[in-house]
Amino acid sequence: MTQSPDEARPRVKGSQTAMAAAYLVAIVLGVCSGLWGGETIHAFADFVSSIFIRLFKFISIPIIAVSIIATLASISRSSESGRIFRHTIFYTLFTTILAATLAAVLYVAMSPANVAMTAGAIAPQVAEHSYLEYIQSVIPDNFLAPFLSANVLSVLLVSAAIGIAISRLPRDSRSQEVLLAFFTGAQEVLFILVKWLIRVLPIGIFGFISALVVEMNKGVEIGGLGTYFGVILAANFIQMLVVLPLLMLARGVNPIRVAKGMAPALAVAFFSKSSAGTLPVTMSCAENNVGVARPVSRFVLPICTTINMNGCAAFILVTVVYLMQNAGAEVTLPMLAAWILISTLAAVGNAGVPMGCFFLSASLLASMNVPIMLMGVILPFYAVIDMIETTLNVWSDSTVAAMVNHDLGKDEKDDEAVPAAV
Repeated sequence: MTQSPDEARPRVKGSQTAMAAAYLVAIVLGVCSGLWGGETIHAFADFVSSIFIRLFKFISIPIIAVSIIATLASISRSSESGRIFRHTIFYTLFTTILAATLAAVLYVAMSPANVAMTAGAIAPQVAEHSYLEYIQSVIPDNFLAPFLSANVLSVLLVSAAIGIAISRLPRDSRSQEVLLAFFTGAQEVLFILVKWLIRVLPIGIFGFISALVVEMNKGVEIGGLGTYFGVILAANFIQMLVVLPLLMLARGVNPIRVAKGMAPALAVAFFSKSSAGTLPVTMSCAENNVGVARPVSRFVLPICTTINMNGCAAFILVTVVYLMQNAGAEVTLPMLAAWILISTLAAVGNAGVPMGCFFLSASLLASMNVPIMLMGVILPFYAVIDMIETTLNVWSDSTVAAMVNHDLGKDEKDDEAVPAAV
């Protein structure tokens, strides 16, 4: 007998409560271990954190590659209107790039201080190689090289190329169906592995927190973390309250009217922390309150829910750059420019991953051998950040839908209006 959503909701809520309690216990035990544990306990904590770093490395590259390939291949395959599709992709990528760029500008302006200046392998690599050499290393000389060397940017490039190539195969051809089924199935398998990893993540948090507390006992200060959180929150709120409304005004759309109409969906997004779960409410508000034509709403919003991750792009950029800075890397404008691109592509490939941005950021860092113990400190605050990010993502989805609807001149709700004009 199939379980109804109402019956399943208490179980999901109970599971989330149990996981939150497990995180809290792991943090408390990690702090106690770091403060009063002996050498044996410290060694065990280091062992645990090392194991989880290896697990992140194991799953990071495959999940990034498969997610991007499946996303790009399936989106183009589902296109029924080339005109709507082009407008949607343009606004989606444009707003996501704007979010990442804003985060980079705020990072430079606010300059969060290091928690610990831990010398890592990244700094000498940056110093020894020019950026032209680094760009050259992104271009693979064989298919397996990016995956074997964990070259994240190269993997993103190859994955995007494969996803687009699959989408260019003859529609509904046997080859396209087989390839799409393979990568979609592989994505689902990897998501199951991610869920398993998240279930035991409190053990890893214990190791990360314990190692961090040991470092703090040596005189390390964590004051820079406050500025780090400030950068993320500022990036989200400025994108939400300033950038997107200005973009709508520039396209001739009234942002206040859109905000009033989408208020129920934004409230659901904030409390549910799931843009996919909010999608039915988002569609209803867009069609009934904002006046977005149904064909536009039902085509644009599902795509945006998959790839329009403004909040995720900002979080990935700020988190990765901050931890790389703590590992000894110099933050430069070319580095930030590269990570604007990487965080945009990574956000596109983030759809469907549990704990989305947090896990993807940790995976990217682990694949580059950057110490990720600070992720354990960030995690307790991530629940609030995730609520704000999800609200921003749904607001950005609404913005894109309203602008595409306006551009196509289809304010009527007649189902036949858009197809007739495309």
